[in-house]
Amino acid sequence: MNTFKIGDQVEVLDEAIQGKVIKVDGAMVTLETEDGFPMQFTRAQLVKSGGGITVSNYEAYQVKKEKEIPKRKNRQVPRVKERNVPKMEVDLHIHQLTKSTRGMTNFDILNLQLDTAKRQLEFAMSKRIQKVVFIHGVGEGVLREELKYLFKKYPVDFYDAEYQKYGLGATEVYIYQNP
Repeated sequence: MNTFKIGDQVEVLDEAIQGKVIKVDGAMVTLETEDGFPMQFTRAQLVKSGGGITVSNYEAYQVKKEKEIPKRKNRQVPRVKERNVPKMEVDLHIHQLTKSTRGMTNFDILNLQLDTAKRQLEFAMSKRIQKVVFIHGVGEGVLREELKYLFKKYPVDFYDAEYQKYGLGATEVYIYQNP
């Protein structure tokens, strides 16, 4: 049991309050804070400060020290295989593929985008790149549907890419590697 005398310097365990004991009444201890305010606490809530650790307040001291140590946040660490996999990004917006669309019909533009997607997908498969993100934009969804039709011809899984980074205008392709 903690023994406190009038004049002892004490600290409150769960709060950043320090002060000097001005009254001891059974299990209640009144202390005067550094600002001059009297406050009442139970003996279990207080620990002596300004001196060495005594056997009687060692447990309370340990609790106080544990509360002072900031807790580490648990964050999910991706597995080594996922962390080191480079993602290849292919932007299929027409202004990224050609300098000018003058004289091109919508059909020509779509075919250029699909040819680029097919070429890049085959390149990724030959270089054993597992994940490729095709950025197609939101639009009316014609290119997106054509890409889905193209991807069904290959040993791949495809799904919407990460929403926070790409929004709704990208598809991620996972390429199965041969053993």
